[in-house]
Amino acid sequence: MKIFAVGMNYAQHNKELHGTLLKTDEPVIFTKADSALLKDHKPFFVPDELGRIDYETELVVRICRLGKTIPERFAHRYYDAVTVGIDFTARELQRKLSQAGQPWELCKGFDGSAAIGEWVEVDKFRDIQALRFHLDINGQTVQEGCSCDMLYRVDELIAYISRFFTLKTGDLIFTGTPAGVGPIRVGDHLEGWLEERKVLDFYAR
Repeated sequence: MKIFAVGMNYAQHNKELHGTLLKTDEPVIFTKADSALLKDHKPFFVPDELGRIDYETELVVRICRLGKTIPERFAHRYYDAVTVGIDFTARELQRKLSQAGQPWELCKGFDGSAAIGEWVEVDKFRDIQALRFHLDINGQTVQEGCSCDMLYRVDELIAYISRFFTLKTGDLIFTGTPAGVGPIRVGDHLEGWLEERKVLDFYAR
């Protein structure tokens, strides 16, 4: 199983981090180790040694068949379910790595940094590019978004990623986060919602 993630895929998030509503020339893709996966309501253990850890709420899609160099018009055939996930980010480390021109894996791919909720079949929804999702922490909504605001749509991402990697059944794609990211603290209760469904529910320890 491979975990792909997309950076800078919502304009307002780009503005809050970089001060500009930029759209990159091509999707920004990075990967996470399989040990980053956190599921089944298991707690997220905050790694003190990495400094500030931010939550980034995202729509996650699940690949359902083998594919390489997939044409965008056929990309919808290659995923069967969606959920809400959290791309946990060691923010201070990310800034340090970025300033040095180094890869993001250390700040993005550490153990437990890819939390996912329960899967919902895509045929339950009219349009994957019209899904609203949000994250509540301790009962308060802290981040919300809509897949309609993605700079690169799901099918575009699948076509692009499959140019470089063979996609296999069970691979995951974290599709980017909207504005509103913030720090996580020990004891926080995180709940992720996909439309009216609560699909994510766990604690930070």
